[in-house]
Amino acid sequence: MKLFRAAVAACALAPLPLSAAAETAAAPLALASHRAVYDLSLLKATGAKAPAQARGRIAFDFSGSACEGYVQNFRQLTELQPSEGTAKLSDMRSATFEAGDGADFRFRIETKIDNASAEEIDGKAQKAGGAGVSVDLAKPKRARVELSGPALFPTEHLRKIVAAAVAGEPLLEARVFDGTGDGEKVFDALAIIGKATTEAPQEKAAQVDALKDMRRWPVAISYFDLGKKDGQPIYVLSFDLYENGVSRALKLDYGDFVLRGDMTDLVVTPTPACKK
Repeated sequence: MKLFRAAVAACALAPLPLSAAAETAAAPLALASHRAVYDLSLLKATGAKAPAQARGRIAFDFSGSACEGYVQNFRQLTELQPSEGTAKLSDMRSATFEAGDGADFRFRIETKIDNASAEEIDGKAQKAGGAGVSVDLAKPKRARVELSGPALFPTEHLRKIVAAAVAGEPLLEARVFDGTGDGEKVFDALAIIGKATTEAPQEKAAQVDALKDMRRWPVAISYFDLGKKDGQPIYVLSFDLYENGVSRALKLDYGDFVLRGDMTDLVVTPTPACKK
């Protein structure tokens, strides 16, 4: 799920391989095609720059399979009210396609603040063997960027987190490219995975047959600029992650303030079987 890209995003790290336990554990479930809506509210605010109030909504649409590739459509509307002055409304939309083997990634990201012109990032990325990632950008400027070192695209990263959780791994370190940072940056990501539970969730939206008695794990992913993992993260995303890739109980930590995301709607749809 960074499925949420609001701010993202020690040496530059290649994705760490799973341990022998992870490699031999039962394979995780296929990622479920689903549409989810989360209402945002202010959970915590510290410092002079923190908003006095906040509200918003996230709409997330995910579909696809390992053979056909994965499509994600994401939108986050956030209204922040400072202690003085007028409220600021941000509107972020992204649309991505990722090949099932994690080798190709297409992305389009649009961010708009109030009535200002939208900032756009549009491009495609391809893994260049184990040597790095090649990025062809159409916006904000036409450019070709070569990023050294291996990296994961977002859905591949999510699949590895689920696999680590299933195997009982508490940590997963990776380098991640998601198209943010003007499409020219790779981030270090550290995922901390808690203990599994099958207890019924609080939100009515998550009390659906598709999630009934399914394992889920508390996950916190911290994103850093490359080589700066000893410092403060750019952004921390926390959530409960189901074995099929659905997330609930979001927390978006921007440093000065934390937003809470409560699931208010969820539709899980059948994922077509691979024809290959």
